[in-house]
Amino acid sequence: MISQRTAVDDTREAPWSFAAPWGARGWVTDLAGPVHWVEFSSGGSADTPPAHAVPSGAAPAGHTDAPPIVFVHGLGGSHLDWVPVGSGLAADRRAVALDLRGFGLTPGTRRTATVAANVALLDRFLREVVGTPAILVGNSMGGLISVLQTQAHPETVAGLVLVDPALPQPGPRPKLGVVVLFLAVALPGIGELYLRVERSLLSSRQRVRGTLNLSFANPLRAPRELEDALVALAEERRRLPGTAAALLAAARSTVPATIDRRHRAAMGEIRVPVLLVHGEADRLVSVRSSQAAAAANPDWETRFLADTGHMPQLEMPGLVLDAVTGWLGRHPDLNAARPMNPGVAAP
Repeated sequence: MISQRTAVDDTREAPWSFAAPWGARGWVTDLAGPVHWVEFSSGGSADTPPAHAVPSGAAPAGHTDAPPIVFVHGLGGSHLDWVPVGSGLAADRRAVALDLRGFGLTPGTRRTATVAANVALLDRFLREVVGTPAILVGNSMGGLISVLQTQAHPETVAGLVLVDPALPQPGPRPKLGVVVLFLAVALPGIGELYLRVERSLLSSRQRVRGTLNLSFANPLRAPRELEDALVALAEERRRLPGTAAALLAAARSTVPATIDRRHRAAMGEIRVPVLLVHGEADRLVSVRSSQAAAAANPDWETRFLADTGHMPQLEMPGLVLDAVTGWLGRHPDLNAARPMNPGVAAP
C-alpha cells in the first residue's frame, strides 16, 4: 500500500541542473538514502512547479490524470538518458526519470547498486514518490529492472516500454570487442583495474565520446548540448565516492541476467500493455534477443529501428516519441487513472 508518510516530506530541490535545458527540474528524496530524480515539463521550462507537490488525488496543472511515465536508465546511465524525449511525453501526464543507486547523482555501494537492489528502489520510488501505477520506460539494464518490477509487483505498473532491454540473448553472441569490454568490467580484480586505468588515462569528454561511439550507430547524431551535459555530469561523478564499486556491482549482476532464461518466464507473466523498441544496429544487446521476446509474446507491440544503436531515445528521439505516443493512443487504459491495489495487476 502507499505509505502514510508522503515522499514530499523527505524531498528537497536538487543542487544540480544538468537537465534544465530540456525542461527538467531536479529533486532529491530520502528513500533509505538520497535518490536523485528529475521531473519534465511539457513546456520545456524547468521553472514549472513539481507535480509531487500537488495534494494527493489532484492532477498537476497542465496534466491529465493519466498514468505517469517513469524512465529507468541502463548500466552506466542516468536521468540524462531521457532528456530528448522527456518533455515530449510530459505533454499530458507526469514524466519523471530517476537515477538508480550508484548512477547519475544517486550514491550507491556494492550492496545497493545490484539489479535486485535497484528493483527494490524502483518499487519504493513508485509507491512513495509516484504514488499511482505508472508506465515504466526502461532502457538496457533499466529494461530488465522494469520487467522484474512488473512481474513481482504488477499493482505498481500500468504499462511497459522496453527500449533495447537487456534480456537473455539467443543465437549468436555479441561481437568479440563487446564481450571483452563486459568481461573487463565483470571479472573480479580486472574490473577494478580497468576502471582505474580508464579514469587515469581518459578525460571525462573522452569517456563520454567512447560511450556514444559504442551506443550509437552514428555518433555524429549526438547533439553537442547533450554531449556537454553528459561531460558535466561525468565531472560531477568524479567527486562522488564509490562510483566504480557501484558500477562493477551493477555490471556483475546484469551480465548473468542476460544469459538467464528464467527471465523469459517472467516476461510471459506480464499482463499489462507492452511496447518493445530496439535498434537494429545495437552492438551491446543483440536485436535477436528482442526478436525472440516478441515472438514469444505476440500480444506485445514492437518497433525495430534501422540504422539505430543501443540508445534510440538519444540517437533517434523522434522515432521513439512517435512509437510511444502511437502506442499510448491505441490503449485507452493507459490514459485513465487507477488506484494502486496491492496484489492486483492492472488490466
